[in-house]
Amino acid sequence: MIPNQWYAVLRSQDVGTARPTGAKRMGLEMVFWRDTSGRLICQSARCPHKGANLADGRLRGDTIGCPYHDFRFGTDGTCRLAPCLGTGGRLPRSMRIENYHVRERNGLIWVWWGEDRAVLPEVRVPPEVGGRDDVHATSAWQQPVHYTRYIESLLDFYHVPVVHRDHWFNVLDYVGWSGTARKLGFDGRRRYLAMTKLVDSRLEVDGTTLRHFFRLVEEGDPTNSASLAVTFTFPGMVHIHTEPFDVTIWMTPIDEGRTQVLFRWYEDRHLARILRAPGLRRVLPRLALFAQKRVQEVQDMNVVSRIEPRVTGRGVNRLVAADELNAKYVVMRDQLRKEAGVPGHGDAPADVLEGAIDAGPALPNGSAAEDPAPA
Repeated sequence: MIPNQWYAVLRSQDVGTARPTGAKRMGLEMVFWRDTSGRLICQSARCPHKGANLADGRLRGDTIGCPYHDFRFGTDGTCRLAPCLGTGGRLPRSMRIENYHVRERNGLIWVWWGEDRAVLPEVRVPPEVGGRDDVHATSAWQQPVHYTRYIESLLDFYHVPVVHRDHWFNVLDYVGWSGTARKLGFDGRRRYLAMTKLVDSRLEVDGTTLRHFFRLVEEGDPTNSASLAVTFTFPGMVHIHTEPFDVTIWMTPIDEGRTQVLFRWYEDRHLARILRAPGLRRVLPRLALFAQKRVQEVQDMNVVSRIEPRVTGRGVNRLVAADELNAKYVVMRDQLRKEAGVPGHGDAPADVLEGAIDAGPALPNGSAAEDPAPA
């Protein structure tokens, strides 16, 4: 993982005021809850008394109670009450839980994973995502793969006609992406499967945001093509724009072998002109997410879950010119980890078609509940 970054860990709707929400992210058991004013709190989930998970406990005013003995911890992590000792009972100073910096932006919950700082950087959301006001739906699921391999599966888009085929649902891909009106879409499958060549590649670097513009074409028939724009922002956001759809995906490590996926699908702007009610306009994105999880994700994971080695890095892959975005991701990830003090890294190579080396995770440190929004 890359230290000193904001990671998208949950949807804002996943944490309410009635009960705490538990989640394992970046190898840490965390508990999320809201105080009586609605302020978001993120803390270590393990009760220091005997190790019970506070996500199984109860909210009592502005405290969270342990499910085992009801030790109650405040928004700052200190233990306010141990019922077995009674009101005013003496508690050791070590009876406290750790707080993590947390913010909400774009309908998501973000946790700072890295060194404690007096002033933290803003959550980075590129304009392709942060500036949108159209209707969308966001789903969450987990996959049993290292997050770097999941990211690579989105940066490499020329796998689509190879992997996403032969399921009945892929008929929609054939017709929607490649079918022609003259043939009523019946030529879609042949044209879709033939779009395997990547051309007109252009990579732009904007700080820690990478933008890749390219076309997939049928070799020998340049009229059969699809234009795509893929935006990647560290540590783990991918936005894909093409004529049939717009999606944004945030990927965060659960641990070394699992990845949390937050997948957002935007409405079709053409239908937005016809359907006025936001609820109706959200139906199609929800249906698309239903299919994404049960068809496309399954097709991808049938391949990605069997990739070896399980973690990408410098020298791991033998990349080609079409992998320009993937290569730049690997190199920049290595550079960011080196800048954050992760040991065991050499200088990034001049040739971006080299890979990168992975190392073990750094330890997080945080000390605040939800940070105030900037003025």
